[in-house]
Amino acid sequence: MPDADAEPVYATRPLVAALCDLAADAEPERLSVALTTRPAGDLNADDGPGTRLADVPADTPVFAEFYLPDAGGSIAAVFGVDLATPSGRTRGRFLSHPRGDPDPSLTDDLAARLFVAVPPWSAEDVRAYDRRGRRDLVLLAASAPEETV
Repeated sequence: MPDADAEPVYATRPLVAALCDLAADAEPERLSVALTTRPAGDLNADDGPGTRLADVPADTPVFAEFYLPDAGGSIAAVFGVDLATPSGRTRGRFLSHPRGDPDPSLTDDLAARLFVAVPPWSAEDVRAYDRRGRRDLVLLAASAPEETV
């Protein structure tokens, strides 16, 4: 059960939907994806379902972006080091559990915040955890601004 006194974990609905799509594509394999946050004030409000962005303080960290899970895979396979994900930039991790157990396991990649998804891979099938246990997951009707290279 989520702790009533603990702060919820915020994420954009489009991010969680994209991660669920990746999990569905990876099934029956498990998926682990590094996640980053942005202050709520840096996000763009959307008209879709979810909590309104205006209802969240501008300095609230919101999970809004991810690093592609296969980037740097050949380096990691040879050297056992993930060089594709910048050190210190990730604030959480998305994990898929294709067998349907929504709780973190001992074999999961751990992070300060975890999102665990189970089939049928919808945003409502994702739970949030921190080091003290399960947290309420608040999905925002917002998205990260588009960036160009």
